[in-house]
Amino acid sequence: MSSTDAVRAAVAAVTDPELRRPIGDLDMVRDISVTDGRADVSIVLTIVGCPAASRIESDVRAAAASVPGVTDVQVDVGVMTPAERKALTEKLRDGRAPRQMPFGPDSLTRVVLVSSGKGGVGKSTVTANLAVALAEQGLAVGLVDADVHGFSIPGLLGIPAGTQPTRIDDLMLPPVAHGVKTISIGMFLRDGEAVVAWRGPMLHRTVQQFLTDVFFGDLDVLLIDMPPGTGDIAISIGQLLPHAEVLVVTTPQAAASDVAIRSGLVARQTGQRVIGVIENMGPFTLPGGTVIDLFGSGGGAAVAAALSETDPVPLLASIPLSPALRAGGDDGTPIVVGDPSDAAAMAIDALARTLAGRGRGLSRRPLPLSLG
Repeated sequence: MSSTDAVRAAVAAVTDPELRRPIGDLDMVRDISVTDGRADVSIVLTIVGCPAASRIESDVRAAAASVPGVTDVQVDVGVMTPAERKALTEKLRDGRAPRQMPFGPDSLTRVVLVSSGKGGVGKSTVTANLAVALAEQGLAVGLVDADVHGFSIPGLLGIPAGTQPTRIDDLMLPPVAHGVKTISIGMFLRDGEAVVAWRGPMLHRTVQQFLTDVFFGDLDVLLIDMPPGTGDIAISIGQLLPHAEVLVVTTPQAAASDVAIRSGLVARQTGQRVIGVIENMGPFTLPGGTVIDLFGSGGGAAVAAALSETDPVPLLASIPLSPALRAGGDDGTPIVVGDPSDAAAMAIDALARTLAGRGRGLSRRPLPLSLG
């Protein structure tokens, strides 16, 4: 292999941090030449002002410099033409028409909704930490913050205020935090701005755009942080994703568990399958061994028992009340990475391993079979 070919191969293997694919596969590599140890490398980015520009240029420079015999590297950075961007978006869609949802019943991505009957049970905190824990298991994970009026996922994952998806024509590339590709309405609002006066049709369009216009790429799991209750968004997602699986989050006290049962029952009415219950803010143990059940006990088991009258629904985890879990949410550092030895972090990690090891049921899913 010539020096020029070796540099081209090294540069082509550099990964675009937003698209998570080699830039050679994305047709971003242009002219390359090597003369007297100097490598001249030309690449193009998807858009002007690409947020990943400096990282891509740095990675390209390092890749070219790693080739034996190369002593100097010059990188020229340009921008794709409209025709090249159009070709790229068509490649990314992999044959799907624009605005077509990639998470239908025949998708290989596992779609899991995290729901609760009422607010204040820590559903979003659990969802954010579960997403990161699944990514730590080596899975490709996406996260949709569907709690439009009460969005909190960006802050829980430490995504800086003002961060927006990168747009390539009509595709949006979601920001990545702790290995999780994330989208939220909070990324489109000014700091402190609230979503008001949005009703069914607008909420439906917002959720639909998150599922169709955001390019998540190939995912193993797509988590959706649902708003509390059984309102417009729950109905819309039930229509868009009737094959999704559902996790129900509750706290131990009856006031929360009684309402959580309803969210599971509504999910079933749309055809979704409740796969488990998560009890948050459960009893915790003091260093001396004393168990404190600040919010009571048994609520998670009660929800699981009530939802098991038709299909078995296990209590998958009881996450103990943890100051570190709360502090991690305030700091934007999920506890599963910030304090993995904490009891709550270990419970969430065990939950992630359980979910990662579960097979998906084929009920209501079309199988790619043909009769000869």
